Amino acid sequence: MKIAYILNTYPQPSHSFIRREIAALEAAGHEVMRFAMRGPDVSLVDAQDKAEAARTHYVLATGGAALARASLRILLRSPSRFGKALREVWDAARRAETGMARHLIYLAEACYLRAQLEDSGTQHLHAHFGTNATMVAMLSHLLGGPGYSFTTHGPEEFDSPRALSLGPKIHHSAFAVAISQFGRSQLCRWADPADWPRIKVVHCGIEPAKFPTPAPLPSGPRRMVSIGRFVEQKGQLALIDAMARLRDSHPDLHLTLIGDGPMRGAIEAEITRHRLQDRMTLTGWVDEARVTSELAEAHALVMPSFAEGLPMVVMEAMAAARPVIATYIAGTPELVQPGKTGWLVPAGDVAALAEALTALHDAPPATLEEMGARARERVFARHDVAREAAKLGEFIQLAAR
Repeated sequence: MKIAYILNTYPQPSHSFIRREIAALEAAGHEVMRFAMRGPDVSLVDAQDKAEAARTHYVLATGGAALARASLRILLRSPSRFGKALREVWDAARRAETGMARHLIYLAEACYLRAQLEDSGTQHLHAHFGTNATMVAMLSHLLGGPGYSFTTHGPEEFDSPRALSLGPKIHHSAFAVAISQFGRSQLCRWADPADWPRIKVVHCGIEPAKFPTPAPLPSGPRRMVSIGRFVEQKGQLALIDAMARLRDSHPDLHLTLIGDGPMRGAIEAEITRHRLQDRMTLTGWVDEARVTSELAEAHALVMPSFAEGLPMVVMEAMAAARPVIATYIAGTPELVQPGKTGWLVPAGDVAALAEALTALHDAPPATLEEMGARARERVFARHDVAREAAKLGEFIQLAAR
């Protein structure tokens, strides 16, 4: 089956799960085209991401004239459909903070995409994130393009459901996907109850083959790793505060922060203010091989997030047989089991986070090994990318009949 993926920005270092999902669909025999509004906004360091960029068709790169010509062709060819899409744009713009001008750009992008999908014989369109790309997918469908589906991740979609027109996007879709049962519940909040049956759960997946026999836990002082964008919702500042509380009592704890983003300056300043330069390492963005290496050298992953969907790095750490310290938010408690595969703490509770770090520090190696083994078993049972992509592919095939 010929499927097209549409995203706002692709690829990104934090979106490796999309790349894996596409690869799994292709391995199952589907042909997948890649479309994105624009290219990555950071330098790509992973060879696989660079290869994806080379295979992606960037809509805005075609230029305004091409988008205008595509819009005029659709208007002349299907004025009633163009009018229906324009009414949807009007309604969406009234709900959104971004205004009419940007939504008219989405309509022009949808006209261009509609022509590309028709020329290529694409049978179904799938978007990731319920934001701009899904709006373009919906408008393309209203203009006569193939049926579409979309995957929501959170937390951005759940922060602004009305402004993002989640209800209409679900209503016009062949089906909508959440990555956790929690995520499905949030979509149900904004969808008409008659549309609830079309809301499915497909987990983001990992490739078990890339996680062979895990490395043994390292000896020596306890080392932790935290992976994610340096933004408010990831909670790195709370983690630094927790580390500061343990600076004198637990001088052998070490934390590596992998990632980058707009809060890097604030994070570096807090590390300096608390005199933690010898306890914390910042790596910037690294490739998958380096992430694997850092997890192998760590005793646990720490995710202090204030808002999430269901973090891929939690799955990867569990696959590497590492316990996880995370927060009681969104879909995380569906995967991380307190006392069995790690620790869960209230988001933003620095004292509780420091207690969990202390528990990790004091736990005997045998306890951490047992937690890691349980974590590995659980994530393989729930997040095998081939199995989850097969579920998605089945939903797509049923929708295209």
